[in-house]
Amino acid sequence: MAITASMVKELRERTGAGMMECKKALVEADGDLDAAAEALRKAGAAKADKKAGRVAADGRVVIKANGSKAAIVEVNSETDFVAKDENFAAFADAVTGIVLATGETDVAALAGQDIGDGRTVEAARTELIQKVGENISVRRAEIVASDGPIGFYTHGARIGAVVALEGGDETLARDIAMHVAAINPVCVDEAGVPAATLATEKRIFTEQAEASGKPAEIVEKMVTGRVAKFLKEITLVGQPFVKDPDTTVGKLLKGAGASATSFVRFEVGEGIEKKEENFADEVMKQIEDAKAPKGL
Repeated sequence: MAITASMVKELRERTGAGMMECKKALVEADGDLDAAAEALRKAGAAKADKKAGRVAADGRVVIKANGSKAAIVEVNSETDFVAKDENFAAFADAVTGIVLATGETDVAALAGQDIGDGRTVEAARTELIQKVGENISVRRAEIVASDGPIGFYTHGARIGAVVALEGGDETLARDIAMHVAAINPVCVDEAGVPAATLATEKRIFTEQAEASGKPAEIVEKMVTGRVAKFLKEITLVGQPFVKDPDTTVGKLLKGAGASATSFVRFEVGEGIEKKEENFADEVMKQIEDAKAPKGL
């Protein structure tokens, strides 16, 4: 059966595969579009499996809100180049829309959700990998819900923050979200500091103070002061407000009759160990391999 340009075009639109791949699949399927599409999907899945072990530490953070709740999602790619690709951006946007609509934040469960065009998120991800040639992963997702104001802020596409307030308004909530994105507090207030973290810091401060050789009562005062300083540095309410360092976030909220109930901050690639590539060493290794005698 003759394979026409219109058949190739239709298959490309259905699968997102390259023109030559589509033509080859159609030839092998004797012009059967459904069979060719299925073959390309299987090929795409195989490629996705091969790329699954590659580190995807770039990407983008997307936030969507509907008034009473907001969804924040991180989708990863291997390079910044693909992170800026319109197909990748559309995929990340669609996944975030699903999270907002369904409230589903479990990545494994998200994979089976309908992305809106009859495909699952996993099928769309697999086809995107085939199209861009990189490993793509939906890394994490969270929902922030509140009866009070919700504010969100994204710094480019790499850092995003969502804040929920009790009292105040959306403008204040957005300002606090901007602060969270910029300064990266650990928690809202002292009550949210993990006990193990506090115990570790207190032990370190105590050892440092005791090394000074000062009396026990002075050591205690030194430790108390350092712990208080540490708590101000890591808690949202204790930090100087990013837009006005002369006041703390806590004072800003109190002045507006508001309080922060929760926040979420995502930064692309945080916590992912990227393999350091040495291009010169890689080239030299290839040269040495080429020089090596071939086995019989």
